[in-house]
Amino acid sequence: MFQGRLLHIYAIIFLDVIVGSIIGPVLPQFVRGHSNPQLWLALGTALFLGVQLVSAPLLGKLSDGYGRKPIFRLSAVGTFLADCLLLPVRLGSQLANRFSDGLTNGLYATVRSAITDISPTDQLFKNLGIEGAIISLGFVIGPAIAGLLITVLDLTDPVEQARYVVTMAVGLSGLNVLLSFLLRETHPNPGSVSREALKTAIVQSLNVSTMLARLRQKDRDHPGLLNLVLTQVALTGAIGYYNYFVAYVSLGPLQMGTKDISYFFMYFGGLSVAISYGFFGFLADRINQRRAIYWLALVGVPVLAAYGVVGTSRLWLYVIITIDCLTYSLIQGLIEGLMAQKTTDTDRGEIFGLNQAMQGLASFGTTLVFGLLSIVDLRLPFAWFAACLGVVAWLVRQNKDEPKTEVVN
Repeated sequence: MFQGRLLHIYAIIFLDVIVGSIIGPVLPQFVRGHSNPQLWLALGTALFLGVQLVSAPLLGKLSDGYGRKPIFRLSAVGTFLADCLLLPVRLGSQLANRFSDGLTNGLYATVRSAITDISPTDQLFKNLGIEGAIISLGFVIGPAIAGLLITVLDLTDPVEQARYVVTMAVGLSGLNVLLSFLLRETHPNPGSVSREALKTAIVQSLNVSTMLARLRQKDRDHPGLLNLVLTQVALTGAIGYYNYFVAYVSLGPLQMGTKDISYFFMYFGGLSVAISYGFFGFLADRINQRRAIYWLALVGVPVLAAYGVVGTSRLWLYVIITIDCLTYSLIQGLIEGLMAQKTTDTDRGEIFGLNQAMQGLASFGTTLVFGLLSIVDLRLPFAWFAACLGVVAWLVRQNKDEPKTEVVN
């Protein structure tokens, strides 16, 4: 029963990532013809992430009170409706989609809560690591479907390519609605949430200082939690390059088209799946996780910076992405595993929701930064991403009181 529910959750994640990644290669078509197209793409991302500052803590609180299943359903329906908005291939549609999808995008805080709900302690790192591998696999399959669809139908007009790919995304998101409605509840004892508690969650999400105060309160109950959240905030600033990458490779010196972008993400995702599965399946629970985060971040700083100097060489781009998969791409799963250990059945959704809101704030800020830097020079954002990764290493280094229970033999 445990394995069946876990596989069901993995299937929902897999489809959700495919739906999000399948449209990545065609997003530049929504901003073509506009001045500073990279800035418009950044604005769309900022809208998507900014709305989550309110939605993520609220949905996390609701999942603690009413269960994970209703949030899965709400997120799936929200994604389906948001994807329908993309059918007219124009800038306004893309911005409307980003805003709408952000309203119900509390899925991943709820996903991590649900996986933690049903995972034995000795399998927690493995199960969350597999979640990361599935997300990577989705990033392979999504662009692959887009590239295959364009190739098989011999679509040459960029707008027509985008229209067909979006139609496929709508169909897949509809399938995910069905899967979400069939999911069984994972929360051991959902109850209810008072209206006052919901109001408090909304107020806290609108005020960074109150979110930090709430996290400090949680840190007293779960020592080390706040440091993990701040570390993930810094990591979010670094991996903001995921949102910038399509604009960089399509509008910069590499001048990659839809098919080239699809093939690139297929390689990136496929390699990430293999490395993540091996790392989290066999190593992550046998090592000192904090020390691993430190060294992976430290080695990853020059790797991130190297993207900005790749020039027109696609060979070097593939070399860099290979090292990327072996270093800081593994950090997210390690932080999530450590954080999951610092939650309980009563506050798991709230903690993951607050964490997602803080990530949303970091993503919103880093999106504005890389959008402005890209106007000056398309290479400059990678200096910012590398600096954020350096902060990850510094934060982990500051936490010297490291519980020995984090290493599981």
